[in-house]
Amino acid sequence: MLVGICEYKLFLPAVHSLKEKRVLLKSLLARLQNKFNAAVCEADEQDLWQRATLGVAVVGNERRHVDSMLNNITEFVEGFSVEIELLDVQQEIW
Repeated sequence: MLVGICEYKLFLPAVHSLKEKRVLLKSLLARLQNKFNAAVCEADEQDLWQRATLGVAVVGNERRHVDSMLNNITEFVEGFSVEIELLDVQQEIW
């Protein structure tokens, strides 16, 4: 069994309050969970308006499959909204 994790550092330039940030991230997290059946959470920077760190985890029995899922999730995050800029991605597979 392999576990793949990804950490996404996001910039939200159009967000001007924590409430706006929560609405945008809640939508993104729900779509990621439903579309990819992945475990997702806001992992850091909860108190900053225009920054967010998301954590994503997937499990599989082949490295190629786990890597493919993480790449598909990354593409989805990049194209989710013009209100989200992907600053950095850290990916690991164990």
